Amino acid sequence: MSTGGRAATAAAATVALVTAAAAALSMTVPAVLPAAPAGASQLARSGTDHPPEQPTAGEGHRAAHGMSWPLRPTPAVTRPFEPPACRYCPGHRGVDLAADPGQPVRAAAGGVVIHAGRLADRYVISIDHGTLRTTYEPVRPAVRVGQTVREGERIGVAVPGHPGCTVTACVHWGLRRGAEYLDPLVAVAGGTLRLKPVRSPPG
Repeated sequence: MSTGGRAATAAAATVALVTAAAAALSMTVPAVLPAAPAGASQLARSGTDHPPEQPTAGEGHRAAHGMSWPLRPTPAVTRPFEPPACRYCPGHRGVDLAADPGQPVRAAAGGVVIHAGRLADRYVISIDHGTLRTTYEPVRPAVRVGQTVREGERIGVAVPGHPGCTVTACVHWGLRRGAEYLDPLVAVAGGTLRLKPVRSPPG
């Protein structure tokens, strides 16, 4: 074979090898990638390198059960809750808190005012919180029926005249779930409110 023929053959072989290599490189080869870390999709959506904050157990607990004191600073309890033995038996259906005349009284939790005004011979405010209801007396109202209030919002001022009060003025703070009276101090401490069975009065 002449020198020119050998050169042409070598060139054709080179072209064939290049074509084969290009075809091999164009094949799709699946890549094995490491799994994305937990929460990566949330980080990508939020556009930050920090995971989204989650509520702590304490925050959830307060949302479920917690209330705040209706007087500030934390008042003295002049008479504690004394649950009645039956629905119509005597007892103390709430707690009495020491106050100064004219001292602001605040909503223990957010809700809707369902009573604000005189009831018999005293001022009473009642707030519906959904499953629970709080009452405050004697308190001259600064809110109206149907008004939505936030926890800690001023709803009125303390006035003297609560029966059995041993100081200048007392605010009687009551808490109910349905017809059952509960201890407000349990709610303000963030505890679990448990109902006790009510016996019918002897007849």
